[in-house]
Amino acid sequence: MSHIKLFKNISLAAKPRIIKVSPKSNIAIIWFDIWDTQSSSKVKFLINHSFNLGRHIATIRVTNMNPSVPQCHNCWKWGYSTFFCRAHSSKCQKCSRPHKLEHHRNLVWCCKANPKLDPLSS
Repeated sequence: MSHIKLFKNISLAAKPRIIKVSPKSNIAIIWFDIWDTQSSSKVKFLINHSFNLGRHIATIRVTNMNPSVPQCHNCWKWGYSTFFCRAHSSKCQKCSRPHKLEHHRNLVWCCKANPKLDPLSS
């Protein structure tokens, strides 16, 4: 997404998550989390903007935190529950790297530089 002009100053908090609407559908939903200020100025700018994604047009919409699609609490992927997860180890909820969320601040450069940042609060 970094090559899209609309996302020039936007930093993703994790890899985008993609799920097809149904197995035979050609429509998919992409969820992505971004790093933003407390005022959510970047999110407010993106809402309802459209952009080209290959030969498709995508429109950015806001969703609630639980869009009624199951999410694994082990690998944090969408589309199945933790019971069906095949990941060999759990991943961080914030960055998808192989550590637990409570160890994020000690292991990842973005939070290691700011000792006052509490990874469990954001």
